[in-house]
Amino acid sequence: MLLTIPDDILSSLGMNEEELLVELAVALYATQKISFGTARRLAGLDWYSFREILADRKIPAHYEIEHFEEDLRNLHSLP
Repeated sequence: MLLTIPDDILSSLGMNEEELLVELAVALYATQKISFGTARRLAGLDWYSFREILADRKIPAHYEIEHFEEDLRNLHSLP
């Protein structure tokens, strides 16, 4: 999908395309519309950089008990 944002709107926001993508990714992640991995890919950032942005904005990680239990099972299955 191609999303077109008119230049005058982007200009009025005082952002470039990359900054707008970060804002979109953060908003979608914060409202639990997309996962961390999808959000960081949308923002075009690596894991650490996107996590740092979320931390700076005090947006908590979405880490459900089911994910924690799955991570524990995976750790226990390692040799």
